[in-house]
Amino acid sequence: MKKSDFSGIGRARSLVPRPAAPRTEEAVRRSAVGAGATRLALVEATGPQADLPGWAGDNVPELSAMLRENGGIMFRGFGVTGPDTFEKFASVFVDDLFNENGEHPRASVSGNVYTPVFYPPEERLLWHNENSFNRRGPTRIWFCSVKSAEVGGETPVVDSREVFARLAPAVRDPFLEKGVMYVRNYGTGLGLHWRDVFRSADPDTVSERCRADDLDHEWIGDRLRTRAVRPAAIRADDGRMSWFNQLQHWHVSCLSEETRAALESVFDPSDMPRNCYYGDGTVIPDEVVSEILAVYQDLELALPWQTGDVMMVDNLAMAHGRNPFQGERKLLVAMGGMVDYSAGEVPTP
Repeated sequence: MKKSDFSGIGRARSLVPRPAAPRTEEAVRRSAVGAGATRLALVEATGPQADLPGWAGDNVPELSAMLRENGGIMFRGFGVTGPDTFEKFASVFVDDLFNENGEHPRASVSGNVYTPVFYPPEERLLWHNENSFNRRGPTRIWFCSVKSAEVGGETPVVDSREVFARLAPAVRDPFLEKGVMYVRNYGTGLGLHWRDVFRSADPDTVSERCRADDLDHEWIGDRLRTRAVRPAAIRADDGRMSWFNQLQHWHVSCLSEETRAALESVFDPSDMPRNCYYGDGTVIPDEVVSEILAVYQDLELALPWQTGDVMMVDNLAMAHGRNPFQGERKLLVAMGGMVDYSAGEVPTP
């Protein structure tokens, strides 16, 4: 026998047997977080072999059911910190990731993945359903924590179906009957300019876009004013009604006292950069907004971010915000599953 016939024996003897790597399915634990009415399903990787996009692709029906029931899912321990893996994961669920949104200028990281819209870190971004003031928007939103803040920076969530259920009829019913009117003035020197939002410097093109998006509009010199009446609630995937609007991002009572006083000293109500009313144009009392905010606050769930976390939210069923933070915070965002919100079923009170 030739020497070469024995050449692999030494190497074979030196190999140390290793246990087989666990299958991804066996390395994933399911549970839930949240002691109150707002809950997140929690999917945790318990071993290093777990591949989030691959595992999710094999378990779409289960994850869809979890999302329908809870409104959001936190995926933890999968170590997702890169935009490519994050986008691949989001694409498991939709084939229309949204990459055109002039409302929120943000930095594109890769393809359909973005950084969040800038908001001062010392301020709190109140709960909202993304793009609910527009005719069209996403049903799904994904967040990925590349680096968690030293202090704060949570993305609090609130079950919008529970908000709808808990609002007193005296508060809720006028909105269901009338809707919410969002009034916006572009070109005041505050907020985004119409050229940025509509991504055009041609007024005729912008007017055409307004008509297509069901926006009443008028030109006041170089300033654009738009009005839109949208539903205050929409039916979620599970059949329950969901409180679905951006009242607290538009109503002046949600501004700080200093900011509100400064704006009211300069602008008439109709000239405010943003304002909102009942759908018939009548004023929404401050105390009504306060009652709504109190319900949100009572239902809020703020789960601290861990680096590598990914959270998936049903935008029709769950509102989200952002807490103040200190230190560096890096988050990635993707959204998709676009629908026409005006097709949502709104009940008669």
